[in-house]
Amino acid sequence: MAASTILGGLFDLEAKTERIHELELQMTAPEFWDEQEKAQGVINEMNHLKTYVNNFSQLEQQLDNLEVSYELVKEENDQELLEDLIQQLTSLRQQFNDFELQILLSDPYDANNAILELHPGAGGTESQDWGSMLLRMYQRWAERKKFQVETLNYLPGDEAGIKSVTLLIKGHNAYGYLKAEKGVHRLVRISPFDSSGRRHTSFVSCEVTPEMTEDVDIEVKSEDIKIDTYRASGAGGQHVNTTDSAVRITHVPTNIIVTCQNERSQIKNREAAMKMLKSKLYQREIEKQKQELAEIRGDQMEIGWGSQIRSYVFHPYSMVKDHRTNVEVGNTQAVMDGEIDSFIDAYLRQQVN
Repeated sequence: MAASTILGGLFDLEAKTERIHELELQMTAPEFWDEQEKAQGVINEMNHLKTYVNNFSQLEQQLDNLEVSYELVKEENDQELLEDLIQQLTSLRQQFNDFELQILLSDPYDANNAILELHPGAGGTESQDWGSMLLRMYQRWAERKKFQVETLNYLPGDEAGIKSVTLLIKGHNAYGYLKAEKGVHRLVRISPFDSSGRRHTSFVSCEVTPEMTEDVDIEVKSEDIKIDTYRASGAGGQHVNTTDSAVRITHVPTNIIVTCQNERSQIKNREAAMKMLKSKLYQREIEKQKQELAEIRGDQMEIGWGSQIRSYVFHPYSMVKDHRTNVEVGNTQAVMDGEIDSFIDAYLRQQVN
């Protein structure tokens, strides 16, 4: 049985190959490097397509080898060969699942970098500490994926944790994966900040938007924005608190506010903040379309601070449960160390089915 049959025709090998040829032709044009960011985008797309095609070919080859091994096991009736076949089959099944998930990420901007924001809810130090725990979880997850992480904005808590943080997570399909994390995350634990040892519940909202590239047509009128500069704060290098390099942009019609203090240069911070603003405006349009569709269908939208997508329970038992897919994991420490792919996988497949 061919790999294309098992994947249900989701992977169009011919179309992918044709697209690679198109990109290779673009790269031969004399003016190709005139716009370096656009050129790099072409190269990245071609590399990812080649990776898909190579992975697909490898899966087909492994499947052919397994069919040969299966026929050999039937002829020889050898227990050792059978055990080896089962191990290879288990491994191949996981590879197929991973590959299928990658090619399912085909929505606009799924392949883009992701801008992830964490905002603790009411509860002061408790929620702010929970925010820092989630920050570490996503940083560890990104490390596992070999993604790069940049801190665009960081506001430390008064005693511990964070008041807010904005990360730029760079990697192919970063937004496609992390869009599954958008929502409210709830923690139940015995508080390390409560001398009475009482159990506390904390909430942190996670916002995820795709990083918009320069070629994305999202209009931002100059008269609609207000730009403020100020001195950066929090952990950082020598530039912190020495120059007005940090930038805050307010989009007046929507009251969307973005800030960036990562770069030494005010100009670079302004460029980064504008990308963040475009990302938020894009996400706003997507949410608006979803809400309109839900109203047409008669669905009840759950919009509110209490509509958590996932609960992390440390006491009186250990469990992390995703309320959208009902996926449960008992090893809470592993989850907090970045092992969240089971939740992401289940959510993304749920959206397709």
